[in-house]
Amino acid sequence: MSRHPILKWAQRSDKVYLTVDLADAKDVKLKLEPEGKFILSAVKDGSDYVVDLELFDKVNVEESKYVVGPRNIAYIIVKAESNWWPRLIKQEGKTPAFLKVDWDKWVDEDEENGKPNWNFDDMDFSVSLKVMQPCNTCLSSIFLS
Repeated sequence: MSRHPILKWAQRSDKVYLTVDLADAKDVKLKLEPEGKFILSAVKDGSDYVVDLELFDKVNVEESKYVVGPRNIAYIIVKAESNWWPRLIKQEGKTPAFLKVDWDKWVDEDEENGKPNWNFDDMDFSVSLKVMQPCNTCLSSIFLS
């Protein structure tokens, strides 16, 4: 019986970052197909690990790349079309338990260019704020009543 390794993902408009948390993996086999099929198999401590996912959309296999490291397997998958996917896999509904968001690499769509899309145009920052001083008598009167 095979197991699923933890798979973390994040995206940009043009690529998907996949990190397979599988330290000391042996006999790693990776396959990425243009229509978005991602297959991984590996062995660790005598156990077989398998991932077989149908990604949300098509990918560019030639431009995608991966590295098998001692702690994990990292894959940068280039999307065939530059757009944001609503999820990693085509399957709707509950996300598989082994599939997690990689918050270390995650960037929201409106922050992709390095600048958050915050709009402070109508706020006046020229007014200096007064520093609040603690009021010990106020606190003691609250707690003593």
